[in-house]
Amino acid sequence: MKEDAFKELCQAVREGGRILRGAQKPSRRFVVSATNIQATRKRMRLTQARFAHLLGVPTSTLRNWEQGRTDPDGPAKALLTVVEREPRAVLRALHPEEARV
Repeated sequence: MKEDAFKELCQAVREGGRILRGAQKPSRRFVVSATNIQATRKRMRLTQARFAHLLGVPTSTLRNWEQGRTDPDGPAKALLTVVEREPRAVLRALHPEEARV
């Protein structure tokens, strides 16, 4: 790893620590609510099973997100944000053979 990249990574880790301790506010947040997930799925006219398949998650996981029992985190939250804003682009990228959805 190049020295500049390593320094940047170390700085990001220290910043993450400060955010976790509450000493610093995050510069951005992904807000993905159960309502948003269900609304996005319905706007795409997909069943829970079909939407879960396209996202690559179990149907039970999607159901838990939609009912507010659990929250998506990390990459799932980012993917859901992109799906909400650019659903066709996500379909083309992840499932080109099914992009007509």
